[in-house]
Amino acid sequence: MRRAGWRLSLCTAAGEAGGCFVSSSSSPYRGVRGEAADPERARAEAARRARTRVRRYCAANGLTRFGTLTYRPPFCTDADQLRRDVARFFRRLRTAQGDGPLPYVWVPEFHADGERFHVHFAADRFIHRNLIEAAWGHGFIKIKRLTDIPVGAPRWEESRRAAGYVSKYVSKTFTGPQVFGHQRYGVAEGFQPVVAKIEGCSADDVLAQAVEVMGRSPAKRWSSAEVVDWRGAPAVWFAWD
Repeated sequence: MRRAGWRLSLCTAAGEAGGCFVSSSSSPYRGVRGEAADPERARAEAARRARTRVRRYCAANGLTRFGTLTYRPPFCTDADQLRRDVARFFRRLRTAQGDGPLPYVWVPEFHADGERFHVHFAADRFIHRNLIEAAWGHGFIKIKRLTDIPVGAPRWEESRRAAGYVSKYVSKTFTGPQVFGHQRYGVAEGFQPVVAKIEGCSADDVLAQAVEVMGRSPAKRWSSAEVVDWRGAPAVWFAWD
């Protein structure tokens, strides 16, 4: 029997926590395995979880540089080839950069024609444009540090903004043509932030426990109670500067 209560996932490295109320249940599974009662809602929930993982990864690793890799003719229309090209790109980039491990996240996107690929990625440091072009070798590149961030913004806030750009494209892989299988985005291995699980009898209870771990109150708060016609279980989200 699963006990009813609040469950909060706290990622200290990313400075955020999110969770919801979980009702009691004698079984964690209901329905027919492999089938979703509401496929559209299931895809939306899967996209939300993916965005959360990307946001935490970006914030925890300080990813603030946003780039795009585009193919020249002949263009790439094969998802497996795309993955091989991207893997080779990051191996070359790490070698050329020569200053240690390189955390990154990347996500594919179709051109407007729905057939050709290009790639968006985020990294944690300045990388000279010439190194990126040489490592890619398939066409054109764009790279920039995000500039629409207030002066003096905390590091986590800057990384969350970069994550917002990447997450937008992650969401498209759940609503567009389903050619990516389970790998709708990729990250560098060894940089996944640790997520601690907190349980409590109320939203205030789990927040108090998170505050004790973080050492201060969150700078941002969100609650499903603020959303009209919220359909899911009561939920909360907190972010620290």
